[in-house]
Amino acid sequence: MKIRVLGCSGAIAKHCRTTSFLLDAKVLIDAGTGVGDLTLDEMQEIDHVFLTHSHLDHIAALPLMLDAVGARRNKPISLYGLQSTLDALKTHIFNDVIWPDFLKIPSAESPFLRLFPIEVGQQTLVDGLLVEALPAQHSVPALGYAVSNKGPCWVFTGDTGKCADLWSRVNQLKVGMLVIETAFSNKEMELALLSGHLAPDSMIAQLDHLRLDKDFPIFITHTKPAETELIMREIEQLNDSSSARRCYEIHWLDAGQEFLL
Repeated sequence: MKIRVLGCSGAIAKHCRTTSFLLDAKVLIDAGTGVGDLTLDEMQEIDHVFLTHSHLDHIAALPLMLDAVGARRNKPISLYGLQSTLDALKTHIFNDVIWPDFLKIPSAESPFLRLFPIEVGQQTLVDGLLVEALPAQHSVPALGYAVSNKGPCWVFTGDTGKCADLWSRVNQLKVGMLVIETAFSNKEMELALLSGHLAPDSMIAQLDHLRLDKDFPIFITHTKPAETELIMREIEQLNDSSSARRCYEIHWLDAGQEFLL
């Protein structure tokens, strides 16, 4: 399985793209602004989009992508997410006010987009990839995802704060790579807690739920551009601390990176 990082920032700035990951060319996990770096041909190849939640930084490119390539395709794109996430898109985006309703364009029988509600724990097989919806705790209903192709899982927490159920499930999986959000620095911990995000202290506390025999690379995503360097310094300090329960192999994720699992 090839994982291509299109966007992994918590906001926009020069060289910063918001959350989106392309898996094996046809499956998109979230549709942030990073999708805009794909060519038309690459966008046209995408058949399935899995959303973690309804926030703009995770959906911004979806309506624009549909407008760019919908007419070039011979079948609708399948969009998966919690029912509340799909309802939010129907109400606030594809409503013929903010954007055309691509659920009925060019016709209700043959639209550019079809919706498929999923629930926590549900597994969906698409183009050879098994996509499992994981629990998450955010300011709106949200998911994480575990994706595999007969091998170790790529695990993405999505936007989340503290979520014991997430780690209970991750501990049951054969994980090859974990992508975990850390949106704020420790000095913004109060804001992180209020908004359903993690900061280095709370991120490490969540990782401490992992079984001691779990050993895989961990990548940080969703950092705010103005705080990315501070966040990574704080994580390094925590890892080097003599009081740390264990040391983790933590890396900074960057748009344009590619991984194979």
